[in-house]
Amino acid sequence: MGEEDYYLELCERPVHFEKANPVNCVFFDEANKQVFAVRSGGATGVVVKGPDDRNPISFRMEDKGEVKCIKFSLENKILAVQRTSKTVDFSNFIPDSSQLEYTQECKTKNANILGFCWTSSTEIVFITDQGIEFYQVLPEKRNLKLLKSQNINVNWYMYCPESAVILLSTTVLGNVLQPFYFRAGTMSKLPKFEIELPAVPKSTKLYLSERDIAMATIYRQLYVLFLRHHSRTSNSTGAEVVLYHLPREGACKKMHILKLNRTGKFALNVVDNLVVVHHQDTETSVIFDIKLRGEFDGTITFHHPVLPARSIQPYQIPVAGPAPVTSQSPVPCKLYSSSWIVFQPDIIISASQGYLWNLQVKLQPIVNLLPDKGRLMDFLLQRKECKMVILSVCSQMLSESDRATLPVIATVFDKLNHEYKKYLDAEQSYTMAVEAGQSRSSPLLKRPVRTQAVIDQSDMYTHVLSVFTEKKEMPHKFVIAVLMEYIRSLNQSAIPVQHYVHELVIKTLVQHNLFYMLHQFLQYHVLSDSKPLACLLLSLESFYPPAHQLSLDMLKRLSTANDEIVEVLLSKHQVLAALRFIRGIGGHDNISARKFLDAAKQTEDNMLFYTIFRFFEQRNQRLRGNPNFTPGEHCEEHVAFFKQVFGDQALMRPATL
Repeated sequence: MGEEDYYLELCERPVHFEKANPVNCVFFDEANKQVFAVRSGGATGVVVKGPDDRNPISFRMEDKGEVKCIKFSLENKILAVQRTSKTVDFSNFIPDSSQLEYTQECKTKNANILGFCWTSSTEIVFITDQGIEFYQVLPEKRNLKLLKSQNINVNWYMYCPESAVILLSTTVLGNVLQPFYFRAGTMSKLPKFEIELPAVPKSTKLYLSERDIAMATIYRQLYVLFLRHHSRTSNSTGAEVVLYHLPREGACKKMHILKLNRTGKFALNVVDNLVVVHHQDTETSVIFDIKLRGEFDGTITFHHPVLPARSIQPYQIPVAGPAPVTSQSPVPCKLYSSSWIVFQPDIIISASQGYLWNLQVKLQPIVNLLPDKGRLMDFLLQRKECKMVILSVCSQMLSESDRATLPVIATVFDKLNHEYKKYLDAEQSYTMAVEAGQSRSSPLLKRPVRTQAVIDQSDMYTHVLSVFTEKKEMPHKFVIAVLMEYIRSLNQSAIPVQHYVHELVIKTLVQHNLFYMLHQFLQYHVLSDSKPLACLLLSLESFYPPAHQLSLDMLKRLSTANDEIVEVLLSKHQVLAALRFIRGIGGHDNISARKFLDAAKQTEDNMLFYTIFRFFEQRNQRLRGNPNFTPGEHCEEHVAFFKQVFGDQALMRPATL
């Protein structure tokens, strides 16, 4: 398979740590995304590495027995280490504070600590087999204060740091899950819910394992993902992933089912709001997007993989060591290895090889794997880094080799402009709220974020349409149809069309001498009135004489300042067009001769200069009975230039009666 066939890859710069071995134990902290390599219980060193910090934290600690769990608080202020089933030890990593360890025993008698989670830089939760204990750590006093506790039988627990929710597995079968939410010193109990098991087991031993549960935020909503190895319906083969939506308020609800159509060992990741399901037996992965339309049965939406199953892109492990040694070729990494451990949302760790990777989605290969352009756009518009890929899809569907039909092109434009309009509306609402002074009374008011899914007219013009109209091999009827389709789509979304899009249409029509069509477009207001458009029409007069009148009509409708139009035309060196325009509105007796002569001289066209000079001589003769310029007009240098080029005899003589 070529590189363009893989849509998943491991990040280029993984976190490298010492491999797990009998002397070195490896731990992962899902909140800080840090890997701890603990040698000899910490006596010969602890090295902590995270994906963002390239400077690892190294320290030693006394070997007080086997380390069961080790994690830093947020911001790496306090280290917590669990060595026994009853206590957790703490060390301050705050400058100028005591380095002495302090210990906290769990409050519940006969309880065993299953683990702990930091919820802030000074708040920690102990999870025991008999409940949950929420503490505030006081580093300067070197002790802990119990904030809240709850008794409940616990089989296992799971923590989602992004949403600060801890999930506890309760009851004999383990399928009743109790969530708790933590925020700024408070612990809230959310409604518990039951995971439906494929068939009610006869035995009374723990059935639901933490291996089959994951928690992740997808499209800003928290979901509990349950990997059900056998469907509840007997006629359906293969495993499925059931998504339960866990809201901050209200009951948890089963929302989506992802059909895997295969059995075996699976692992789950969430990358860029996509659920990625890895299948160890076939060494492939599939992706699901719950925003794409699925089959809805009235309560649950069923989804199938967006794309065919593919392996993660082959990965080469760079050989570490001194420069002369590293010239040897990199070693291929064993993908889907049984030593891989997957963490949410996008982390894959190989403890035996000593690597932590972030899983990434490659969008470009997906373009060729998803032939339905409408569905492809729905998919791409939800991705973080989508802009350049979307623009490349638009260019591709307008190319000679992959030309799409007009209905397909229209669908794509409509989807893009729908997102564009949403952003414009949000921006407008925000501006109005700020102007109304609501920002002071409502601190929650935030400026809308412009995501890469917002493809505006300048993006389309620069990257797609202007390039497309330059293609000589394209039939001009198709070019015009595409441009008109884009304008229709903008109008349909109530987005004002920018003048440069209209200019592109006019230039294309003029290029192919389709003046009758241009006339119709203007007459029926297909092309909206604008000053730049009127100026463009004025400049077309030499090719198409009626353009002059069409332009004047447009300017009258706009009731724009005439001086401004003259300035625009002069700046474009359209000196004759400017003069004709001024004559057309009857303002030629009051205009500055010097301004027009300056502009004519800048064109370096002597005949044009002659024409303009002669016009003003005739005006002077008509108004004052003398062709000469008065000193107040400051035209001396232009008179001198005229004499130099055409001679004294070319000057007009005063008319004698």
